[in-house]
Amino acid sequence: MGIIVWLIVGGIVGWLASLIMRTDGQQGIILNIVVGIVGSVIANLLLNREGINGDPMDLTAILWSLLGAVILLAVVNLVRRGSVR
Repeated sequence: MGIIVWLIVGGIVGWLASLIMRTDGQQGIILNIVVGIVGSVIANLLLNREGINGDPMDLTAILWSLLGAVILLAVVNLVRRGSVR
């Protein structure tokens, strides 16, 4: 059951991050899920917070995961284009 929650929450977080960074048209659902889950891991590493691993329905965990996903997309944009949009 945990992996299904990871996929759903990761997809939502990745989709929201792609909307914030204006990369939604370039990403599909699989990439949104990956961005959301990796964003959660980044937030966990940078902020020593529990991501979607602890309680995935906790609003603060989702917000921290969203912050990590936005950071991930900003770094990808820097590498790909040389500037953050």
